[in-house]
Amino acid sequence: MTRRTDWAEYVHPDAPRGTGNGVDGGLSQDGDDRSGTGRAGGGDGGVPRGGRGRRRRGSGKPSTEDGGASSSSRAEKGQSSGDPAERARAICLRLLTGTPRTRKQLADALHKREIPDDVAEEVLSRFEEVGLINDGAFADAWVESRHHGRGLARRALAQELRTKGVDPELIEEAVGRLDSEQEEETARELVARKLRATRGLDRDRRLRRLAGMLARKGYPEGLALRVVRQALEEEGEDTECLEGDGF
Repeated sequence: MTRRTDWAEYVHPDAPRGTGNGVDGGLSQDGDDRSGTGRAGGGDGGVPRGGRGRRRRGSGKPSTEDGGASSSSRAEKGQSSGDPAERARAICLRLLTGTPRTRKQLADALHKREIPDDVAEEVLSRFEEVGLINDGAFADAWVESRHHGRGLARRALAQELRTKGVDPELIEEAVGRLDSEQEEETARELVARKLRATRGLDRDRRLRRLAGMLARKGYPEGLALRVVRQALEEEGEDTECLEGDGF
C-alpha cells in the first residue's frame, strides 16, 4: 500500500519533503514547459520602428516613410512639456499599438509618467467610451490564448487576470466560458506530451512529476491525479494501490 502523500509534494516533486509549498506558489513555474509566453498584456515596449527615410540626392528633404508607431512615439515626446492630457493620450496610444492593455495597466503607466490622476481618469474613461480599452474583451482573449497556448487551467488564468487589474466579475465571466470538459481534455493532452520524458522512472516518481506539472498550471488536485493515473494505466502501470489513498 502506497503511503498517503501531501499534495504539496506533487506540486513541487523535486523539493525536500515538508517545505510547505502550495499549489498557487508555482503558477509562474511551468516545469519543463518553458516555451514563449505569448502574453496578451506584455511590457511597455513592442512598438515597431518605422523604416529610415531616404533623402533624395540634392533635395535636402527627408522622405515620409516612417510608420505610424514612430509617429505616436514622436507625439509623446513632443508633448513632454505641453498639455498633460495630450501626453496621456499619446502614451496610451503608443502602449496600445499592437498589444491590448487593461485599464489598470494603462493607469499604472500614466502614474509612472507623472500624469495627474484626474487627467489620467478622464483620458482612460474616454478611451473606454470609444472602445480602445475593453477589459472584458481583454479577459476573453487572455483566457483563449493562455489556455490553448500554455494549457493553463481556470484557477491559474484567474490569478493572472487579477494581477492585471481586471474586475472580478469580468474574470469570472471569462474563465466561466472554459468548461470542465475542455479543461480535463487539455490536462490529458499535457500529460500525453510529457509522459515519454518520465519513462524509466519508478511509478510514484512519475506520478509526482506529472501531477505536479498539472498543479502548477492550476489544475485541481483530484482532476490532476485522476488524469495521471489513467495515463499510467494505459502504459501498463499498476495504479490500484493508489485508489482511495486520499491524496
